[in-house]
This record gives sequence, C-alpha cells and structure tokens, in this order.
Amino acid sequence: MAREISIYLKLTKMHIRSGLEYRGWWMMVIYVTVGLAADLFAIVLMFLRFGGVGEWSMERILLVYMLASTSYGLAKIICVGLEDFPWEIQSGSLDRMLLRPCSLLLQIIGSRFRLRRVPWAITGVAAIIWLWVRLGIPFGFFNLVVLVFALLGGFLLYTGVFVMTSGIAFFTVKGLDWIYLLTSGARQVTRCPIDYLPKVLWGTFTFVMPVMVVSYYPAALVCGWGEPAFAGLLALPVGILFFWISLFVWKIGLRHYSSTGS
Repeated sequence: MAREISIYLKLTKMHIRSGLEYRGWWMMVIYVTVGLAADLFAIVLMFLRFGGVGEWSMERILLVYMLASTSYGLAKIICVGLEDFPWEIQSGSLDRMLLRPCSLLLQIIGSRFRLRRVPWAITGVAAIIWLWVRLGIPFGFFNLVVLVFALLGGFLLYTGVFVMTSGIAFFTVKGLDWIYLLTSGARQVTRCPIDYLPKVLWGTFTFVMPVMVVSYYPAALVCGWGEPAFAGLLALPVGILFFWISLFVWKIGLRHYSSTGS
C-alpha cells in the first residue's frame, strides 16, 4: 500500500508539473473558480429575491448542497482517469497496463490529473466554513468530525460511482453517459429541501445512490434539525460500503475483459 501511494504521488507530481508548463494554466484555474462562485452567487440571488422555502433558509440549503458538491469535487480531482476510462477500453491501453507490476486501479487513477479542478474543493471547503459561521453551528471537535466524515463518505461514494461505471464498461465497451445521473444529477437533487422532495427521489438518493446520507443527515446532526443522530453518523460507513460494492462490480467486469487483440 505504501509503495502504491508513493507511485500515485509521483504520478500526480508529474501531472502537476506538466500542467504548470502550460502558460495559461492560471487562467483556467481562475475560470473554474469564477464559474463555481457564480453557481453559488446565483443561488444567493434567488433567495435574496424570493426569500426562504418554508423553514428552509438559504444557508440551510447551501450547506447540504455544498457537502455534496465538495465531495463530488474531491472525487473529480482524484478520479479523472476513472471518469474517462469507459471511453478508452477500445484503445488497447488497458492491455499495456495489465502487463505492469502495479495495481491496475492505481494506474488508471494516476493516468490523469487536471489542475483546473483543484479550486472546486478549495471553494467548497471555504463555502462550508462560511456557512458554519452563518448558521451558528457550535465550534467543537464532534461537529468537525461529523462534517469531515461527511466529506470523506461523499468522496468514497462518488469515487465508487466512477469505479462501478468502469466495471460495467467492460461489458458495454463504450462510454456510459448515464453516469451523470448519479453524479451531477444526484448533486443537484440536494438543492431541493428534503421536505419538498418527492418520495421516489428521496428513496432513490437515500438508499440506492445515498447522496442524502452524506449531505443532508450530517448537516441535520450538526445543526440540530431533529433528524435521528445515528443517521448523521452513517456518512463514512455508507461511503465505505458503496465503494466496496463498486470494487466488487469492477472485479467482475475485469474478469470478463477480452483483449483488443483477441
């Protein structure tokens, strides 16, 4: 494990140095940062114009949304290679990777790193800290651990989606556009107050793609919204479980892989 982490860090360092060679890299970073800020600003303007939704204030909705969005951003930073992998099975590059004495998943994850995605996580963490202050959440070790575990659980959840999609792609042998229903789509659902969310969507994004478990329930626990305390502590265990299931799907797909030369 230590060797694989070391290899991944070296690959990431190589990608960062390569990205910094592009003279306009800082413009791409600014572009992404402005886009993320504009997304939040649009929500803020909407609430300033129309007010809250029942008992749901702007800060409450934004905290749930930013927990999901920041987790998704972290997964997008780390898992660029997995995100693009389903579109590359036909290229034959997988055959070359299988011959190397190194973890296949590590090679795929470390094959790409996009510097412009880093502001996604930084902006998200900054927004969560701002919302923490705005909502008057008590500063304490327990609340900090709950929110950190929510981000880690969300990261594992979205990473699991990318791993699972890559495993299914061994059978489809093409890109899977429906993945965006479980990534961007699930993230957008958290913008809707749970009290007004249709039961079908609530069940889907709580038990099938449990994005509500890693966003709404941790936020409800630290803010005291009356939800069961244990639900707010399930973010990391659920993220680990979903990631483990995705690895199982990945292994099944890999066993059925046929070389491009066969």
